[in-house]
Amino acid sequence: MTSTAPPASPAAPPPSADGAVPPAPSPGAVDPFDRDDLPAPKGATGALLRSLLAPHRARVLCIAVFLLLQQVAVQSGPLLVAYAIDRGVPALRDDDYGPLIAVAIGYAVAACGSGLLQYLFIATSGRLSQDVLLDLRGRIFQHAQALSLDFHERYTSGRLISRSTTDVESLRELLDEGLQELIDVALSFVFICVMLLWLDLGMGAVAVASFVPLFLMVRLYQRRAGAIFSRRSTAIAAVIVKFAETMNGIRPVRAFRRERVNDAEFGRLNASHARSNGDALLEMALYVVGSRLIANTAVAGIVLWGAWRVAGDTLALGVLAASVLYLRRLYDPIDRLGMFLNSYQSAAASLEKIAGLLAQRPTVPEPASPVPLPASTTAELPGRRVVFDDVRFAYRTGGEVLPRFDLTVPAGQTVAVVGSTGAGKSTLAKLLARFYDPTDGRVLLDGVDLRDLAPTDLRRGVVMVTQEAFLFSGTIAENIAIGRPDATRAEVEAAARAIGAHDFVSGLPDGYDTDVRKRGGRVSAGQRQLIGFARALLADPAVLILDEATSSLDVPSERAVQRAMDTVLKGRTALVIAHRLSTVEVADRVLVMERGRIVEDGAPGELIAGRGRFADLHRAWRDSLV
Repeated sequence: MTSTAPPASPAAPPPSADGAVPPAPSPGAVDPFDRDDLPAPKGATGALLRSLLAPHRARVLCIAVFLLLQQVAVQSGPLLVAYAIDRGVPALRDDDYGPLIAVAIGYAVAACGSGLLQYLFIATSGRLSQDVLLDLRGRIFQHAQALSLDFHERYTSGRLISRSTTDVESLRELLDEGLQELIDVALSFVFICVMLLWLDLGMGAVAVASFVPLFLMVRLYQRRAGAIFSRRSTAIAAVIVKFAETMNGIRPVRAFRRERVNDAEFGRLNASHARSNGDALLEMALYVVGSRLIANTAVAGIVLWGAWRVAGDTLALGVLAASVLYLRRLYDPIDRLGMFLNSYQSAAASLEKIAGLLAQRPTVPEPASPVPLPASTTAELPGRRVVFDDVRFAYRTGGEVLPRFDLTVPAGQTVAVVGSTGAGKSTLAKLLARFYDPTDGRVLLDGVDLRDLAPTDLRRGVVMVTQEAFLFSGTIAENIAIGRPDATRAEVEAAARAIGAHDFVSGLPDGYDTDVRKRGGRVSAGQRQLIGFARALLADPAVLILDEATSSLDVPSERAVQRAMDTVLKGRTALVIAHRLSTVEVADRVLVMERGRIVEDGAPGELIAGRGRFADLHRAWRDSLV
């Protein structure tokens, strides 16, 4: 039965997991999914990084201690030189070798200690880096699976691949290489400034003051490089998207001779990526030249001033030597700081995009308090009662697909849904499978709203066989048993026999252990569909949805499947989206849809005998067989 209410205006999108309603793009507005980076709440990037490091606080502390002690060992060298010049050399005049021997021992201890601490840092930070990246890749994979169909229809798989590979790799470079550079530079700066001020307050103050222009240059580079690395991350994602899209669609590419066009488009994207890399290198070169000019000028000025003071006996020679060594160590890390900023900006841009992805919330969230499905009343009737209660649906991208309507399907009834392309047939099936939630109203299974139903009960109770019949890499037996991984080989073969797939499976090189390869490329489209039917039968659902599931079968295969359907559908509630009207023969009831509305509802024979839309469709189909 259909509702007589007039079409309503497009509704707001369904609420997110936290109850907030994601804004739908207004007419003419830019859809955020058209961009490579998704919007994320303020501070999401920092929160993500903290959450990744939080379980490893002890290791982070150990790494900091190792680097601190290493700096002490490394920076003791100039002090030992000053001690050797001001104390050790004068002591030789009195044949006292003790100070120089002490300096030599100190150098040896500092060198060995620095090497040991460096080893401990690399070993500890390496394990930390791998654990963090393992956690991050796992989060991306798990979160992407949890996101709703609405997300995956708008965000390409190539972008997801870029997030979990290129962007994660940028973070790896920061953790493996940039982290030590940052801490080394920070500790060196603090330690050397303190030592310069302690050795001679005047030279130390001049050295610290010289860092003002260097700091301004670093800030300028950081700001300019941030924009460049964001563009570079977007550019490489576009390259990956184009590559993945072309390889996945290689058949139509070859069929329509798209190779030259694709080569040109890929070349353009590749050139954009190359330009962004060139911009990053140029910006780095400008930073290095400018920072070295400032550093060398400062060192030359301080050395000349210090030499003048030594000549005037106002500064000890050893202090000048130690200060010069410290000055070189103070400015040497500037280049390394530039390399760190390179890694940091690249990782920051990548981490921001990952944070934007992880900030997305399912538009079909898991229920906070799941309600179990009531026990089936009879074993002979495993089907469940389905009710569409005042349902209306509009996609987030705009446009109402299903105006308000009501529909009740009794337990065990097979309902065929027919209509022209775009009538809303597949949307009806997706609502029942809970790929989407209705914009308004409820979809009930034995009186339980699908939004409240426990996920395990929903997936066990409702199974869809789609037109695509997607197969995963692995054996035929594994693909049939996807809905019931614990099924025995005998149960798998029984399902295949019942659906009429056993004969062709047995004829394959390894039978049920034959690897179907990528996307089931080793078997034909019709054979993939038969495997999909066997998969659904083995899962033993209460409600079975067939979304144009026989459209890729030839006539003999279709007839074999229709014969098996009597067994598959027996006692179950079924919604059959029919493209071929021959499929309707198995139905108890037919719904004819037009523009999202049910315009006819009745038994097949009753509608065929009438003068309505279905009678016209049936006559046209019958005439096409003549």
